[in-house]
Order: sequence, then C-alpha cells, then structure tokens
Amino acid sequence: MPIESQLTPPFGGGSRRTPSFGILSTYPPTACGMATFSTALADGLVANGAEVSIVRVADGRPSSSKRVIGELVNGSPRSVVASSELLNSCDVAIIQHEYGIYGGADGDEVLDVLDGLHIPSIVIAHTILADPTPHQRSTLVAVAAMADHVVVMSGAARARLCTLFDIDPAIVTIIPHGAAIPTGHAPTPGSRPTILTCGLIGPGKGIERVIDAMVSLRRLACRPRYLIAGQTHPKVLAANGEAYRQALVEQASRNGVADSVFFDATYRDVESHMALIQSCTVAVLPYDSTDQVTSGVLAGVIAAGRPVVATAFPHAIELLASGAGLIVDRDDPAGLVSALRRVLVEPGLAQRMAGEASRLAPSMCWSVVAGSYVDLANHLLTKARALV
Repeated sequence: MPIESQLTPPFGGGSRRTPSFGILSTYPPTACGMATFSTALADGLVANGAEVSIVRVADGRPSSSKRVIGELVNGSPRSVVASSELLNSCDVAIIQHEYGIYGGADGDEVLDVLDGLHIPSIVIAHTILADPTPHQRSTLVAVAAMADHVVVMSGAARARLCTLFDIDPAIVTIIPHGAAIPTGHAPTPGSRPTILTCGLIGPGKGIERVIDAMVSLRRLACRPRYLIAGQTHPKVLAANGEAYRQALVEQASRNGVADSVFFDATYRDVESHMALIQSCTVAVLPYDSTDQVTSGVLAGVIAAGRPVVATAFPHAIELLASGAGLIVDRDDPAGLVSALRRVLVEPGLAQRMAGEASRLAPSMCWSVVAGSYVDLANHLLTKARALV
C-alpha cells in the first residue's frame, strides 16, 4: 500500500488509562513555535486527565511554570543524564525534535537523552528536510531508531520520512497539528478588508511579496489593508535588531503603499490572537520555503475558520486541498495578486472557503489532538508490558 494512503493506526478503543507524560522541549518564557506547541499540547493532555511534566531546554531565563521539573543545558553531559532521569519518572516521554534546539552538530545531543530513557518514547518530528545534509539525515534516522514511535503532522511529512529517510512506516503516525478553537463570536470587521500575516516575523516569511502585491490591490474599490501582526523572532532580534522590520516599512514606503500596510508587534495571548485571526478577511502565508511540512500558523488560521492564500509549501498544499484556501507558486507575483483579488471580490468565494475551514477545524482542537497522544501512549505501554 502506498505510504500516502495509509491511515493513522486506530490506537483507541475500549476503556483507557491516562498515563503521565514527560515532555522535552523549549518552553515559555522561550518565544518560539516549539514552546507554543508544547504549552498547548501540555494543556490538552491535562484536559484529558494526564499529569504533565516539562524538561525545558534552557535558554538562560528561568521558567515560572510549576510543570517545569528541570532543564536540559546543552553541552552538559551531566545535564543530559539528569534530563533522562527526570523523564523516566513519567510513564511516557514526548521528545520534540527540531535540529536547532539541542546541543551538538544538528542537535545530535538529543540522542544521548534518548539513550538514557527506560520508558516508551514518542518523538514529534517537526522538520523533515527534503534535501538534508548527510549528518542531518543520519541524526534524524538515529532519533527515529531510538524512539518507540514517531509522530508527524501531515501526510507529506510521513511520506518524506518513510521514503527519503527510509523509516519503517509502522512506527510513524500522523497526528494533526493542534489549534485553539474560537468559542466566541467573530469580531465585527473593520471598514476595510484585512489581509493578515501573523506569527513571529523574520526573513523567509515572504512578507515582501505581499507588500509588492499591495501596489495592485490598493486600487480595488474595497481598498484592502495588509496587516503584519507579530513580534520579531527572538533570534532575528538578537542578531540584527529590528533591521528586517524596518526594511519592510521602507519597502512599503518606496512602493507607495504605506497607507495600506500596517505593522502590529503587540504580544497577544491565545484568545486575543485567535480574535485577531477571526477579524481578518483572508490570511496570507507567503513563505519562501517549499520545504515546510508543518505550519502552526496555518493550523490556527484554519481553526479560526478563515480563508487562506498560501505559497506552495507541503502542509498548505495538503490542508487546503479541499477548498479552504488557494495555493500560488512562490515565484508568481501575478498569481499572488490574482488569488488575493479573487478572495476579496469574487462573490461567495470567501464564504465557501471559510465554511470549509470551519468544517476542518474540530479535528484540530487541542483536546482532540492530545487525546490521540493519550491513545498512542497507552498503545506503547500495552506493547511494552507484553514484552516483559
């Protein structure tokens, strides 16, 4: 059977016990997508009745969360051993995998943590490169070999992991990226339609493409505005300050669209962030990468029931295939203008796209997603007990 057609194994069924989880990841106050993901997953697991402990990848700042039971200090063999022991105090370990968060070449110090585990482990693979270096490939292959199970968040990710990295499909499961589901009414739209890009800001997001597109779009009778909402990514800020954001401001000015391009670096909690997404007319994800198999921003926009225009990265191609959005090539400026124009002016299109997004949303609710992790954990524990 082709990898793409295989479904997530049905781990549920019958009564289930709720195991305790130890999660190894970045975690607030670290500001990154992985930390946000881990916080939401932990909340979802707790909502399912689980106890959750966090071993946080240290970033020099302490965490005030009572869930944090220890920190992994990159480059410290003693800390690696201690982190494994802390995770072993739980029933199941969840290891968030991203090349850039652990110590060593391509984050290979995480292998030492995995080697010290005596409990079942679930690795969540967030990045699966189409063209990895030999060491990146060997590191992820070794991580998968040491894990009891690997979770990915899209069919494209599973196909890539199993074919390009030659990982056994039997240990790879798709569990969708979770998202907060709005509970209140959508905010009243403003007087001008809003095109929204949100999330941490930095090079590679493709925001320049939309600023260029606004030269044509501002001539529409509805006079749309483009809102870029989000703080500058901490790593970008540390390296170059606000130079990237200022370059975008200057681009808008040069293009003569400064009155249609707005920047908002306000920090928002989950509820206000979702309200912002709900208030937009269309969200645009104009990413440079064609390699992205998982996008938390995309999941959040779909969960908020909003239309999407995105460049052709794998997660967008997959999630928008049923009609919740339009895909454009990243090197097609005219195509981007055309897609945004269609959503803004074509009768009924935005409503149909929003309707399809709303249909997809319930399966992405964090409590539902976390329930799948509980089912998987119980499956692994049952399997482990059978081997004793």
